[in-house]
Amino acid sequence: MLSEPSARLTVADFLGTCPAPFAHHDRVLLGHGSGGRLSADLIHRLFLPILGNETLSRLEDQATCSLAPHADVRIAFTTDSFVVRPIFFPGGDIGKLAVHGTVNDLAMGGATPLFISAAFILEEGLTIDDLRRIVQSMREACDSAGVVLVAGDTKVVDRGKGDQIFITTSGIGIVPRGRTLSAAACRPGDQIILSGTIGDHGIAIMSVREGLDFETTLESDTASLADLTRVMLGCCPDIRCMRDPTRGGVSSALHEIAAASHVGMTLTEAAIPVRAEVRGACELLGLDPLYVANEGKLIAIVPAAAAPGLVDTMKAHPRGIDAAVVGEVTAHHPGMVVMRSRVGGERVVTMLAGEQLPRIC
Repeated sequence: MLSEPSARLTVADFLGTCPAPFAHHDRVLLGHGSGGRLSADLIHRLFLPILGNETLSRLEDQATCSLAPHADVRIAFTTDSFVVRPIFFPGGDIGKLAVHGTVNDLAMGGATPLFISAAFILEEGLTIDDLRRIVQSMREACDSAGVVLVAGDTKVVDRGKGDQIFITTSGIGIVPRGRTLSAAACRPGDQIILSGTIGDHGIAIMSVREGLDFETTLESDTASLADLTRVMLGCCPDIRCMRDPTRGGVSSALHEIAAASHVGMTLTEAAIPVRAEVRGACELLGLDPLYVANEGKLIAIVPAAAAPGLVDTMKAHPRGIDAAVVGEVTAHHPGMVVMRSRVGGERVVTMLAGEQLPRIC
């Protein structure tokens, strides 16, 4: 939960401690797909040593590459997989999620999304009506986001082996000349901006699984952020970095940025927008909204002088109505995320250790 009853400790109380060594695993665990510490461990211990190169090792949400011999033409390229359960949920479905997730990864790099591809792994027994509904939803999401699905593939696996449907996507966009956003570009004094309430997607999924009822309908926030980022960059070309806090939530996204820029992050608990229904569900389920996935929100790191004007611009956009400055970048405690609590203390926001909500994106 975001608050604790009596936190009077400061970050200094934690800096001298060393966490327990992270164990090596000889089998893949569910937590390796969480977007948290196990995911990062798998990437750094296995994938990067074997596959790493200058572009991949940056670990951005998308790869930005020049097209030789046309060095002035740069593309953003991304790929993602979607394994949500249930495949239909309040506010969306796995098809809409796949399109939005791909478009948003491109948009976080400042790109204009253009094309996507989709590969479908279908489980024997999936109804054609459900598949049609998902494909139609993807078409509507593509039209809304201004992208075209130009390539695809379909495979079928045995009954009981595929959780109905998995979708893998790739996307390509164009990055304007002179635009460079990077998780490694943040500087002390920069401000941390959230585009809106957090935890909506993950809790919408859990409300279906657990049969939770709310006074109002809680829906996933899945949405394309391409138009919001276009408006943001038009207002503030000096944005350092943008990330959509999907798997692992806000905590994991900020930890990744802090590590890339060798800086610390300090959040202000009272400034973080959380719906009352989400906060209540998190308390009931023993979850922390900072770790819950989002599919239509972004984090932006910007120079302090630009933050007020950018927030005003975001609030004027339908996807940024609840935008707020929620913290700052600091030279202290590099690589760490710290929360200033409502009761006046500070606590370290650790990276998600395992899988909090399986099959949510």
